[in-house]
Amino acid sequence: MKKKILLLLALAAVSVSAVQAQGRRALRINEVMVQNDSSVVDDFGRHSAWIELFNSSFAPLEIANVYLTNNKAVLDIEDEQVRKSMMYSVPLHDVNTRIPKQQHVLFWADGQPTDGTFHTNFVLVPGQDNWIAIYDADGVNLIDSVTVPASLLPNTTYARAIDGRDNAENPELTWVVRDGSTETAYITPSGMNVITDSNNKVDYFKTQDKNGFALTVMAMGIVFSALLLLCLCFYAISKIGASRSRERKAKSHGADVSAMPKSERPAHDSGEEIAAIVMALHEHLNTHDTENTILTINKVKRAYSPWSSKIYSIRELPHR
Repeated sequence: MKKKILLLLALAAVSVSAVQAQGRRALRINEVMVQNDSSVVDDFGRHSAWIELFNSSFAPLEIANVYLTNNKAVLDIEDEQVRKSMMYSVPLHDVNTRIPKQQHVLFWADGQPTDGTFHTNFVLVPGQDNWIAIYDADGVNLIDSVTVPASLLPNTTYARAIDGRDNAENPELTWVVRDGSTETAYITPSGMNVITDSNNKVDYFKTQDKNGFALTVMAMGIVFSALLLLCLCFYAISKIGASRSRERKAKSHGADVSAMPKSERPAHDSGEEIAAIVMALHEHLNTHDTENTILTINKVKRAYSPWSSKIYSIRELPHR
């Protein structure tokens, strides 16, 4: 029995690990700033290079124990332990490493891992190509990587044009340089790369139905259609219940309702009839809680204690 329990626990652990590994494939490098002179500051008030990761899935994603690196030499290392020692491992047991769906997290590439979970043990070097990669917890499976060009200017970022997505038609347009000069080139640490303040479908519907008449008709049509569907469902349920009731009534008399003529089939008892029968049975049986009329009187005897007795008093009463 114990072996079976251990086997089930092992299978459950493997399943959970497989699900987590599958989910981590949705992790993407989303935006990178190599030289930060006047942009966002970290929790210590320092301007440091930063790497933004994005959860492109529609479920929360735990990134604890994944690896970040900018050392391209890990591609040629086969020994797993050596590879892991050359990368930054995201620590465990930090609630902030659980990224909500379609949200971001920021890592500071400042070479100060003792400053917290989101401070890496490597730095990004301005003026040269910076290769950045994310590896899974095994340190072998590459999740995502990008090479930030050496031509990237200070306080500008290398970002995906659309959060977490590749441009399949034009791969060269997947990544763009952002300097904050225009609305489409905003620098957005821990924010969406594409800022939307309107819904295209709503705007289109507004142009097609200025007075809202079509929307009103659609809304009322949906409501009345739902009510009609409910009425049909209740009607069908009542018919099925009545049919079953007639079958049980005929069966109680030893007859088969399907073999009986339709005019001779027993009628279905309505709810009023059933309620009247139940009330008549209640009045007939007069079911009521039986009260216990026996009274028990116990004599209460007060326990005698010499400590409270006046005959043992030390003081004498005054004489007159």
